[in-house]
Amino acid sequence: MAKTTPIEFYRQVRAETAKVVWPTRRETIMTGVMVMIMTTLLAVFFFGVDTIFELIVKYLLTLAN
Repeated sequence: MAKTTPIEFYRQVRAETAKVVWPTRRETIMTGVMVMIMTTLLAVFFFGVDTIFELIVKYLLTLAN
């Protein structure tokens, strides 16, 4: 395999970066908002599941006494 010089590597990186389709500001903001919404929904869901399991465990522990 042929070695590339640092200058050639830099040129290749620039050429590949020029091919990237960067998201618009609006797309980036919308994606960030969606991530925050999904994170909040998952946090509420797991909080609910954790609370239910906590109640079940406490009930089972009261039966053991």
